[in-house]
Amino acid sequence: MSAPPAWLERIVAARRLSVEAARAARGPAPLPVRTTPVRDFESALRAPGRRILAEIKRRSPSAGVLREGLDPETVARAYASAGAAGLSVLTEPGFFGGSDGDLVHAREACALPVLRKDFVLDHEMVEESAALGADAVLLIAAVLAPAELRALVRTAHEAGLSALVEIHDERELDAALSSQARIIGVNSRDLRDFSVDLRRAERLGSRLPPGVVKVAESGIRDGHDMARLEAAGYGAFLVGESLLRAQDPGAALAELLSP
Repeated sequence: MSAPPAWLERIVAARRLSVEAARAARGPAPLPVRTTPVRDFESALRAPGRRILAEIKRRSPSAGVLREGLDPETVARAYASAGAAGLSVLTEPGFFGGSDGDLVHAREACALPVLRKDFVLDHEMVEESAALGADAVLLIAAVLAPAELRALVRTAHEAGLSALVEIHDERELDAALSSQARIIGVNSRDLRDFSVDLRRAERLGSRLPPGVVKVAESGIRDGHDMARLEAAGYGAFLVGESLLRAQDPGAALAELLSP
């Protein structure tokens, strides 16, 4: 059964409301001061070999619950032991069941750099991500005007964080390149209806310039998919659902990392 239309618009509208409510509850109190050093997310993705951002995600609108009783600390340690380059932690609460606590606990459990995967909409969300201890933020070109995207990439870099700019088509690629993004992810999942087509990543991979870290996102199930995307020029991969549905996520990750 396909997902209802306009998922992206629904999620972004709900996220705006939840962020505003959280800020109203916090009141004028300043954000906590970050107490942990920033881990080098970009360098982790530029290392030799296959680099996998292993995802911690409780559920999704299209797939439902991915792992009953998910413990972020246990999964983070399993990913780290298996050789992940970094973690991607969903913090969006309404549709993905995430929380800021998931990111905090996952990061405390291992030494890997951590991406806050959420619908980051403004400067304050970037600053909140830094205060949480995130080492990188996801910026989705589909929900940001080009000028907003440029400004948020700059804000992330000024805060010492990496920015992974996510795109889905050629227009968004142009916006990502104009933003001076150093890490660009091509999501093979259409955020409007959640359909997946790896041909999107294959098509756009050839258009990414050599100096950019190329990340293939979504739809990666096995070594065949990895090899297919490597042939399209990718060295880094964001993998979630196939790992979380496995009986042993760490073993599943180790299998993907094997030649």
